[in-house]
Amino acid sequence: MASPPDTSKTAKLERYNSYIRRVNSTKLLAASSKLLFRVTLLVALILIFYFTFNYPPASDTPHLHTTSHLLSSAFYGSGAGWEKEVRRSSTPHRQDGFSVLVTGAGGFVGTHCSLALKKRGDGVLGLDNFNSYYDPSLKRARQKVLKQHEIFIVEGDLNDGELLAKLFDIVPFTHILHLAAQAGVRYAMENPQSYIRSNIAGFVNLLEVAKNADPQPAIVWASSSSVYGLNTENPFSESHRTDRPASLYAATKKAGEEIAHTYNHIYGLSLTGLRFFTVYGPWGRPDMAYFFFTKDILQGKPINIYQTHDNKEVARDFTFIDDVVKGCLGALDTAEKSTGKGGKKRGPAQLRVYNLGNTSPVTVGKLVSILESLLNVKAKKHVIKMPRNGDVPFTHANVSLAYNDFGYKPTTDLATGLRKFVKWYVSYYGIQSRVKGSNPSG
Repeated sequence: MASPPDTSKTAKLERYNSYIRRVNSTKLLAASSKLLFRVTLLVALILIFYFTFNYPPASDTPHLHTTSHLLSSAFYGSGAGWEKEVRRSSTPHRQDGFSVLVTGAGGFVGTHCSLALKKRGDGVLGLDNFNSYYDPSLKRARQKVLKQHEIFIVEGDLNDGELLAKLFDIVPFTHILHLAAQAGVRYAMENPQSYIRSNIAGFVNLLEVAKNADPQPAIVWASSSSVYGLNTENPFSESHRTDRPASLYAATKKAGEEIAHTYNHIYGLSLTGLRFFTVYGPWGRPDMAYFFFTKDILQGKPINIYQTHDNKEVARDFTFIDDVVKGCLGALDTAEKSTGKGGKKRGPAQLRVYNLGNTSPVTVGKLVSILESLLNVKAKKHVIKMPRNGDVPFTHANVSLAYNDFGYKPTTDLATGLRKFVKWYVSYYGIQSRVKGSNPSG
């Protein structure tokens, strides 16, 4: 009798063959998926480059798009939506209105000037890197105020040539109000390179882009009263010596004035430098004496009041922000057009320098007395000799040139200006205090 067939071996063989088929099928599926993914990615990249180069964003003026500018636009501004914001903010809303690029728009003077320009119908686009030299939250708060008035700030650095070129590609700026800078005399001893990067390299970078713009914008920029340095003639006049700076900050601002002369001479850029004298007021800088004196007096901390080494009181020509804003707008309104085209000078161009001060120096001791009265708090004063850190003992502006050329006339005395500052200070920081005339909720 024949034995039955051995089915166990057949079954095992079939299970093994089935296992091999599944493994091969899985490998094939995985390989197919990888291939499909790579093909899809390649097609997507081809489509992106095709539409980028063949359908560039629309602009009000002809311009050249380069690969670097397109990539910069994508990185900095999320493409078309960002460009729309840039155009909207910089478009004037009055006949013959300006289109102004305000550098340092998140700063003290930049915020006030941007608001004033927008209020009268000019187009304003801000540029700021929101660095941490002082509390960035204050700069962000200013940015929020500007946003409420439909002023857009591009977050970027002056040394980013690609970004600047992109902005000039999008907007035919009529003017630049260049207020971005590394400020402060004493900080230069801690971080000197920051002054070179911002006040010299950044300024040159901006001028390089401006000289190649079509049309070339007229430029008004912030110099400083610090350029007078060791000058002893009073009041300080634009014709006085400025070749003896007392600080690196002053030296970079003086270098800026010489650089401005060069770009005016070679490229026909219209340039106006404004030498600010100790600007103060609401939304001011926390590194300024009036600001941190207010803070320390309210907190019961002692304050240092400097005297010169021959026992004289230190005095400053404190200038209220509203007066400085009027000076900045006056300089913009009287700035003549640049004469260059395509990076080449076509004729003589305007080159000016003005003092913007209050013409009434006040001692630091008097400043403290006014703050004591306004805050209704007695300061804990510590009188010490002025350290050799680059500060000068006295400033006093002669503003007759600015008055003659664009009607600059400061009208705010220190007591009035400090009262406005203190009212803002207690409101902004939510301080319930004995401050005279303050209303923290208003």
